[in-house]
Amino acid sequence: MRKLTEWFSRRGLKYAPVPRRRRIDLGTLPPSYPIYVIGDIHGCLKELKAAEEQVAADILATERSGPVVLLGDYVDRGPSSSHVLEYLIRPSELGLKRLPLCGNHDDIFLKFLKEPELYSEWLGLGGEQTLISYGIDLHHLGVRQKARNAKLGELLAEVVPESHRQFLADLPISLKIGNLFFVHAGIKPGVPLDEQEDEDMMWIREPFLAEGPKLPFMVVHGHTPHPTPSLGPGRIGIDTGAYYTGKLTVLKIDGGRATFLQRP
Repeated sequence: MRKLTEWFSRRGLKYAPVPRRRRIDLGTLPPSYPIYVIGDIHGCLKELKAAEEQVAADILATERSGPVVLLGDYVDRGPSSSHVLEYLIRPSELGLKRLPLCGNHDDIFLKFLKEPELYSEWLGLGGEQTLISYGIDLHHLGVRQKARNAKLGELLAEVVPESHRQFLADLPISLKIGNLFFVHAGIKPGVPLDEQEDEDMMWIREPFLAEGPKLPFMVVHGHTPHPTPSLGPGRIGIDTGAYYTGKLTVLKIDGGRATFLQRP
């Protein structure tokens, strides 16, 4: 979001502050159940379904169930953004208890839906692929830039269901359970959790990646892709670039032990 704020400033536009997203705090006690965590999805429905099947199989094998935390970025870049949202809105056919968090791509997509003329930079972040998943091809609009944004607003009002908009609007930004903290991008090192800004939790990379949280929490995050999970001081990063690697990582935390579910 900082990038967008700077972009607005260069163009003399005012960035209107928005209310903070919901933050879920389930207390200080360590969880007595396993927690499954899925990394950035980015429109990869096939990989998401496979990941959830892994979780369901593990729950069946261990006879111990737990929530599935999704770290955000459900849209952009991959081929099936609209289908991913529709899939997550519906109850899990596998009986999983999902807890989806908000990623920066989800947040800016919602802003684009409301004000496409202000958030057109989203198109270069993988937004064109999201539009295609809703049946909108920018290259076939055949209008100039200013008129294109107006036309896009009209088309989006028609093709993006209200249920998708509400899902994006309702996404919480973080989850804390005991000394575990789940968030899309990370946090600003050393800053108390209640003073963290939504912008940082959805967009930050450095100094968080190098320094870790500098708080007594283990932070589980996505946002910064690596071919394999990224381990650092006080953090576990599980964005393995599903849209270009086909690898959607599933982390399991149980009794303080972190393991990665492997495909059969």
